[in-house]
Amino acid sequence: MKTLPGLLDTDAIRKDFPILDRVVHDGRKLVYLDNAATSQKPRQVLDVLAEHYERHNANVHRGVHVLAEEATAAYEGARDKVAAFVNAPSRDEVIFTKNASESLNLVANMLGWADEPYRVDRDTEIVITEMEHHSNIVPWQLLAQRTGAKLKWFGLTDDGRLDLSDIEQVITEKTKVVSFVLVSNILGTVNPVEAIVRRAQEVGALVVVDASQAAPHMPLDVQALQADFVAFTGHKMCGPDGIGVLWGRQELLEDLPPFLGGGEMIETVSMHSSTYAPAPHKFEAGTPPIAQAVGLGAAVDYLTSIGMENIARHEHAITEYAIARLKEVPDLRIIGPATAEERGAAISFTLGDIHPHDVGQVLDEQGIAVRVGHHCARPVCLRYGIPATTRASFYLYSTPAEVDALIAGLEHVRNFFG
Repeated sequence: MKTLPGLLDTDAIRKDFPILDRVVHDGRKLVYLDNAATSQKPRQVLDVLAEHYERHNANVHRGVHVLAEEATAAYEGARDKVAAFVNAPSRDEVIFTKNASESLNLVANMLGWADEPYRVDRDTEIVITEMEHHSNIVPWQLLAQRTGAKLKWFGLTDDGRLDLSDIEQVITEKTKVVSFVLVSNILGTVNPVEAIVRRAQEVGALVVVDASQAAPHMPLDVQALQADFVAFTGHKMCGPDGIGVLWGRQELLEDLPPFLGGGEMIETVSMHSSTYAPAPHKFEAGTPPIAQAVGLGAAVDYLTSIGMENIARHEHAITEYAIARLKEVPDLRIIGPATAEERGAAISFTLGDIHPHDVGQVLDEQGIAVRVGHHCARPVCLRYGIPATTRASFYLYSTPAEVDALIAGLEHVRNFFG
């Protein structure tokens, strides 16, 4: 097997992921390159999920019996693990949601219902970027429509980066919130957080960061980001689906109103009014995703045992190699930064006049799993005048041999379509 500087021991790591042993389509070995959509799960996570349902399944917080106490301890223990994973100052700043989309919607709705000084209304502005996932566009569009606030955004340069040349005109004294992605899911771009946060703080705007494509791949320190809210999701970081995270600064969580009402998020309830529990429970109405949180805790343990710095180095090496190999393919155009510097491990591309859906289908017949389409980032496709892209995305278990399989597969695609 080809070796590159910085690679993890993928032979050992891949033994933890049963699905990577699958064969598909006439005995072809699976080459899984769709990690930006969802990651695979190691046995260490699958076993914890099975054990929870088999031995500890109960609702949390309310019961005094042994199963309820065990489930509560595991659920709240997962909160502790996530808090440590992102270097949160307090465990109470970690809110469990069902995914990053819900986390971002939660923030948008809180700000729409908030009192001053946080309230978004017709005299204020919301700033996002043209490279956002739809989950960080639509909630803000809805908020702007509901409140009359003005929605603004940063455009993109030709090489797939944010155009911050007019940052002082985009983020103004009227700006109430700036929400942007840390790592683009379609372009792979790692955005300049410091410059955006600095300008937002100058005008007193809140900062929301979508870290869905960052948390699984690199060290994430919410204190170093200096953001006010950070959202990410479990299923992209070796955890189960149905679990997301919203981290928020303690003082904001205390001041802002809840988004969902129901059991657990209350302090007292009468027929006339209710008071609310402190954060994080204030924002976790009803029965939470208990097993999913426990599984996320196991995923955090797994990633921590390998080391996020080591994972980042591995993915950088794989991405650098993949870009070099992709540049060898005739008529292939990378959409986004064309080098491995300041980019993540997702690479989107077009292949001549062949539609990305056709590319993906022919690759699938060879056992190679990639993603095709807009990647929930249609404004990016519109910006670059393309109908869609094919996206290959890598993770801690990806290998140079899988990159070589992709290149061979693309050659087959070209031959297939003449």
